[in-house]
Amino acid sequence: MTPRQVDVLVIGGGAVGICAAHYLAEAGRQVLVVDQGAVCSGSSYGNAGLLVPSHSVPLAEPGIARQALGWMLDPESPFYIRWRWDRELIWWLWRFWRASTRQRVARAMPLIRTLSFDSLDLFRQLQALEGLDFGLDERGWLKLFLSQKGLDEEAEAARLLAGVGVEHTVLTPEQIPSLDPQVCTEAVGAIHYPQDAHVDPARFVRALAGHASARGVEILEDTEVLGFDRAAGRVAQVRTTRGAIAAGEVVLAAGAWTPLVSGDLGLRLPMQPAKGYSITFRRPDRAPVTPVYCSEKKVAVTVYEDLMRFAGTLELAGMDQSVNEVRVGALMKTVPEYLPELSPENLELTEVWRGLRPCTPDGLPYLGRAPRLENLTVAAGHAMVGISLGPVTGRLVADLVQGRDPGVDLSLTAVERYG
Repeated sequence: MTPRQVDVLVIGGGAVGICAAHYLAEAGRQVLVVDQGAVCSGSSYGNAGLLVPSHSVPLAEPGIARQALGWMLDPESPFYIRWRWDRELIWWLWRFWRASTRQRVARAMPLIRTLSFDSLDLFRQLQALEGLDFGLDERGWLKLFLSQKGLDEEAEAARLLAGVGVEHTVLTPEQIPSLDPQVCTEAVGAIHYPQDAHVDPARFVRALAGHASARGVEILEDTEVLGFDRAAGRVAQVRTTRGAIAAGEVVLAAGAWTPLVSGDLGLRLPMQPAKGYSITFRRPDRAPVTPVYCSEKKVAVTVYEDLMRFAGTLELAGMDQSVNEVRVGALMKTVPEYLPELSPENLELTEVWRGLRPCTPDGLPYLGRAPRLENLTVAAGHAMVGISLGPVTGRLVADLVQGRDPGVDLSLTAVERYG
């Protein structure tokens, strides 16, 4: 059967893939997006929707490996590892530990900061497009602390972030209501990051997908990639459940599924799927207007037009997508410890969700042209900031595909950095 011919094929219909399709279409390319499920059916759907320049420290931050050792056997902890004798998991944990040094983080922070602020600017531009409204809200992010130790540690981290242009204000318990009168908390203090923002993540991705479709981007849902054929240093065709596709350019943005999908490509893309959870309720009469972070337990509370969401936790359990009710229960218990008025028994539940976030060992995405395959660009491994960095990643992908200088040094996100 003759393969279908396309200009650019984007594999993945989440935030990164849809943003890439949008900016490629803006550059005049004809784009086909394929996804094994529906648009925004993966980790882009149920996350907190936070746009966070304040998250300019990568996941592999100093001290996190040691802290994770204390958490890893506790199923209610923020970072839980369902232990298994898996060579890839052990190798990933070793590399994660090796990456969590002050020197590596100091190198990564300016890049993440630049990408985060550039992405926020792009969110503003996208929100201004006719008919494209996804609830961009720039009230910042309020981190609450139940312990003075936690507050002091975050204040030190905030001072480091200030060195790369991320602003913050430390608040006493008495000052918190002046920022958001709807926050009734038991916290000993808080830190406000005013440059952060949030969106409804599913609304954003689906709205942009609709906008891209109206501009000629074709989206094939329920289309699984089965493998790749290579020839003469190129991806010659992509085999899918809807037939073979021959593309001039291929963009691999399949999130946590990227290592599985890319098996035929000869790439080394170590990644662990980190299961996150969210619980969504009808918005109560009294709810924080500013997104709130329950810092010691690493749980976010975000409010949208008529919904409120508790989101967080990181569980390394392979590609298992089952719901761990212990983890859900931990989310339910955490928020009232910080915000007593938000007890789940007084709220109307609408959905319990889980998704697999793609985590690289050093906390930085794979973003760049693939080695030895001249028509392949990889954009995957954004961990918890796929929504936050979605637009800037999409724009950079378009630059790379077009052969333009992206204007950012992407050596730290090199696709081949693990060999």
